[in-house]
Amino acid sequence: MPGSARPRLMAELAVVSRRHMASYALFNQALADRLGLHPTDLQCLNLLTLEGGPVTTGRIAELTGLTTGSATRLVDRLERAGYVTRERDAGDRRLVLVAPVPEKAAEFGRAWERFGSGWVTLFEDLDDAELDL
Repeated sequence: MPGSARPRLMAELAVVSRRHMASYALFNQALADRLGLHPTDLQCLNLLTLEGGPVTTGRIAELTGLTTGSATRLVDRLERAGYVTRERDAGDRRLVLVAPVPEKAAEFGRAWERFGSGWVTLFEDLDDAELDL
């Protein structure tokens, strides 16, 4: 396709994507610092609050891509920091479930909104069909 803008557009997309990833990594670090967490622990907490209920450490490993041993150590850190609790599953006492501490999850949510809510303005001018796309 002679004169195609595709190579230029793909190069621009690569640059924009790299800038976005760098900006997000720095944002994640700043928010983790504010909450006294490691950036990986912060994102695990983020994923936990999106799950809608307690999960096993195995599920945390699935969500994060960590080994079960690394996920257990991550949960240990979050528990020491007061962000999660471990509880036995009522239906299967062999299972241990990890749940966010409600007050700490609310604190996390407020910090996320305060620092991350500006991105919503990027989409204010889009109609529902454009958002769906």
